[in-house]
This record gives sequence, C-alpha cells and structure tokens, in this order.
Amino acid sequence: MKASPIKQQTPGFGLQKKQSRDFKEKFIEIILFLAALTSVLTTVIFILVFGSKTWDFFSVVPLTEFFALDKLFSGEAFRWAPLSARQSYEIMPLLSGTLLVTLISMIVALPLGLLSAVYLSEFASTRVRKIIKPVLELLAGIPTVVYGYFALLFITPMLRSVGIWADESSIPILSMLSTIQFWNVLSAGLVMGIMILPMVSSISEDAMHAVPQSLREGAYATGATRFEVAIRVILPAALSGITAAFILAISRAIGETMIVAVAAGQTPNFPPDLLKPIMTLTAYIVNVATGDHPAGAEIWDSLFAVGTLLFLMTLILNVVSHYIVKKFREQYE
Repeated sequence: MKASPIKQQTPGFGLQKKQSRDFKEKFIEIILFLAALTSVLTTVIFILVFGSKTWDFFSVVPLTEFFALDKLFSGEAFRWAPLSARQSYEIMPLLSGTLLVTLISMIVALPLGLLSAVYLSEFASTRVRKIIKPVLELLAGIPTVVYGYFALLFITPMLRSVGIWADESSIPILSMLSTIQFWNVLSAGLVMGIMILPMVSSISEDAMHAVPQSLREGAYATGATRFEVAIRVILPAALSGITAAFILAISRAIGETMIVAVAAGQTPNFPPDLLKPIMTLTAYIVNVATGDHPAGAEIWDSLFAVGTLLFLMTLILNVVSHYIVKKFREQYE
C-alpha cells in the first residue's frame, strides 16, 4: 500500500491564520464598542441640548414661579397659561394631572398584573401558560393611539351608562359617573392600566419563574399548600424582580403620550377632577410640538423645561429600581 502523502503547509501559514483571527476579533470588538458609545453619546447630547434650553427658560421664568410651592399653602389657584395675555408657567396643573393618571393606571395594572403573574407561574399548566402569556403580551403590541380612541369612544360612554343606571338605582357613588365629560382622567387612567398590564405581568412572571424549583419542593415537603408556597416563598424570593417591574411600569405610565393626549384632554386644571379633562406633561409637549408657535418663542423653551422634568422623574425611578434590585436580589447556588 502506498503511504498517503503528507500535506505540506506553507511556512508562516499558522501565523497568517492567527493574525487574520486576531484582526476579526479586534474588528468585532471595535463595532461593539462603537455601539455602546453611541448610546452614551446620545444621552450626553440629550442632556446638553435639553439642559441649555432649560437654562434659557429658567433664566426668564424662575424656579420659584415654575413650581410655585407657596401657593400650596396659601390656597391660591395654580395657572398654566403660556398662550394667554397674562402668561403663567406654574407646572402644578400638568404635574398633578400626570400623577393622577399614573395613579389610576397603577391601581389597575399592579394588582391585576401581579395576580396574573402568580397564576401563570404557579397554578397554570404548561399548555395554558403557553397560550395565555403570548395572548396577554399582545396587548403591549397595540398602538397607544388605538388605546386612546378606545378610551374615548368606548370606556367613557360605558362609564356614563353605568352612572345613569346607578342614578336610577340610587347608588350614590356610581351615580357620579353620569356627569363624566367627553375628555376625562378616569377613562385615560383605566385604559393606560390595561396597556401596561402585560409589562407588569410578564416581568413579574419571569422573576417568579426564575426562582429555583428546590425552594418550591422544600416548601411542599413541609406540608405547605400551593397558595402558601406562592405567597410565602415565591413572592418574597422574586421581590426584587417584581419591584423592578412595578417601577418600570410607573415610568412607562408617566411617559405615556397618545392615550392622555387623545382621551384626557388639553385643559390644565388644578386640582384635577377624575370626571373632567386635564393636561399632562406629555400632552403639553404634543400640543406645543404640533402647534404653529413661532420658533424661538418662550413657549418652545417651556417645552424643554417640561421634558427635563419628565427626564428627571423617570431617572429617579430608574435609580430607585436599580437600588432595590441590587439590595434585595437573592443569590442562589
């Protein structure tokens, strides 16, 4: 038998192959670094642009006038009227409207989202979980402008009908709904809660699903029921992830634009009324950006001041979320 010929390699072939591999690795590293740098530069540019415009605004309108905290104790009415002859830039009507809509949405989304997450993680079968979870997450894919018109054309008439029925049935609390206006806070808050419900449910369910099975088995071995395991073992173990889901949902609600712009109205009222229109921080930004106000006018600088306030609110929530996750995160071997 003839011996198979030994393949001859060109001298330096291994070195060339190593250099080519090192070049590819370096190229990929540079691409990844540029991708990370892009997000950092975007944030820096955002802060510089908004910071300079906000400074221009506060050089004309003092912070004491912008927040007007002294009026909280004096009983005077807050006025946000940038287009009137007697201009006023007191942010409380916009800030209170934003916080009220967010509060209503949290009342809807947090308990329902957490309960649905507990069911999907601890009670639902694998087949049911594979069906319900994608269907629930479909709510997150619906455009927010659709939610806004859903609140305006379905939820508001439904609430008014409930109020008329309660008025005829002598139910005083619900009968108030008969006076609900076309644009109102309540409808916008309820629909916003439905919109962010998948976020709360999905992230909370993922956090509970990540709890080791050994904790469940140990609890069952002590005679605990499935409900006791879910409430006393799984929820405390997944607390950091659930809290992060709650804070992320609050940030999402604060920054929501189209639902409040369509369904909550464009009237800055203080104190806000559940059954009447309001104006939120994001709705004001939409109102100015889509208007015909002259460039360089003071009202444009107020837009950046409102945007900076929104940025600081969400930044604080994200910092709090990071702290809570870091402090209460459970480490499992």
